[in-house]
This record gives sequence, C-alpha cells and structure tokens, in this order.
Amino acid sequence: MMKSTVLLGVPVETGASQRGCLMGPASLRTAGLPETLQALGWSVEDRGDIEIAPQENMPHANPAVHNLAETRAWIAALEPAAYEAARDSRLPIFMGGDHSMSAGTVPGIARHAAEEGRPLFVLWLDAHPDLHTLDTTESGNLHGTPVAYFTGQEGFEAYPALTDSVAPEHMCFIGIRSVDSAEHKRIQRLEMDVQDMRAIDETGVLVPLRAFLDRVRGANGRLHVSFDVDFLDPGIAPAVGTTVPGGATFREAHLIMETLGDSGLVGSLDLVELNPFLDERGRTAKLLCDLTASLFGRRVLDRMTRSFG
Repeated sequence: MMKSTVLLGVPVETGASQRGCLMGPASLRTAGLPETLQALGWSVEDRGDIEIAPQENMPHANPAVHNLAETRAWIAALEPAAYEAARDSRLPIFMGGDHSMSAGTVPGIARHAAEEGRPLFVLWLDAHPDLHTLDTTESGNLHGTPVAYFTGQEGFEAYPALTDSVAPEHMCFIGIRSVDSAEHKRIQRLEMDVQDMRAIDETGVLVPLRAFLDRVRGANGRLHVSFDVDFLDPGIAPAVGTTVPGGATFREAHLIMETLGDSGLVGSLDLVELNPFLDERGRTAKLLCDLTASLFGRRVLDRMTRSFG
C-alpha cells in the first residue's frame, strides 16, 4: 500500500477529569499535522471528527464511575471507524481526545489485524498503564480503563462486547511512572512488559524498544502505537491534565518515534490527552506534530531551524 494515512478526530473528554481534550483534534490540525505529513510524501485523507448522540445516564455498581454511557457510545462509534481507517490506509492516525478513545480504536485495529491473520501488538507510551476495570477505578475517570478492556479482562459488561482483543503478552508499556495498587497487581498477574522510567534511566529507551520490535517482527505482527501527552515531561509538553514529573525528554521521544518509523512495523497511531486549554501558545500541539513527523519518516537532517517558543 502506498504512503497513505487517514486522519480521524475523536473529540472526547468525558473519560478525563479536566475539560479541554475535545479541542485536541482541532489543535493538531491548526498546528499543521496534515500539511506536515503531505510534505513528507504521504497521501492524507482527513475524515473529520467522530460524533456521538446525547446519552441517557447509565449507573454502575461503582459509584465513582461517571460518563459511562458516553464512553460506551464512543467505543461503539470508534471501533468500526478505526477498522475502516486501517483497512483503507497504511497508517491511520486517531487524534484525541482523552485516552478512553483507545478502548474503541484498538479493538477496531485488532479486528483488521485478525482479518490479515496477524497478531496485534500495542506500544503504550504513557505515564499510566490504564489498567483499571470499572470496579477498581477510584477516580471513576474512564481514561484509566482501556488497556484492561481491550486485553479482555473481566468487569466490562457495561462496555461493548469485544470482537477481537489484544493478548496481554503483546503489550509493551514505556515511560510508566504512576501506577495504582490494583493496576500493579494486574501487571504482575498478567506478566506484562512494563518499562518504567527507572528502567529507561538505566538502559536508555532503545534497549527495551528494540527488544519489543524484534518480538513484533518475529511474530509477523501489526503494531499500534498509543501516544499519551503525559508520556512526555511536562516541562516540554504542558498541555495535559494528568502531568507527572520525570517524563521522556525531547530527544528520547524523537529517538523512539524515529526508531519506530525505521522499523516499518507501525500500522496505526493514537495521539491522546492533548488539552489545548492548558497549552502555551500551541507548543505541545507543535511538538506532537513534529514527533508524528519523525514516525512518518522525517529525520534530523530534514528539519529546518525554527523557534519552538
């Protein structure tokens, strides 16, 4: 398939605690993401933004859970849209929106991968593992649940039934530095590949990333990358409502994205938790565009000098 991408906006913020993520897709477009990719020789089709209808309240046994009906509706709308975007392009980009959207995008990609006869692997670049179930979340913010859902864990009767799931051993988390007790127990039970920031400090980003890419390649797998803004250090990416100090640096993030691009294994990308309301003159949106460009083939010698202020 030629160098083609489908852009799909997902203006969802009901999974997060702070408002503003619904402006994420518009911010990425304003920062020039479509034009950036076109300049790199990619064919770009922007399919606009997904929408859902107003929802009736859906109660849950866990009283902390909120906006459950909206989250369920987003998942139901996104799964077929993600499937179609993967079917129709080489590397679709889902522009969020809070991380609850991955509960819809990843199952859609998984369905397409299953039709190809290939296992789906997921690289989760995030400060958090998002491994809560509806029963264990204490905040009730459902952007903390997608990985537990799409890896087929119990406790998601209120979410749409999964057609295809992701095997827990096909997950790789890099950049983790905020884990709740219930998530920690689930990580240990499922023996998931989690590279926290201490591991990154000890080995650098390339050792665990290359090991994971070798596993994907060896299995003839399809790779989905889910990139949360809070993976980055808040000093370079302030536009996120869940800041955790000590995140990836500018250079580490570009190295990861360039290495992913070099691998040729990436088949889809989430860009999530961009909250322009919290940004400084669009600097986080611009950085996300530049990081995406690194994944899509831009290299150091291709970059023009410009202000990042």
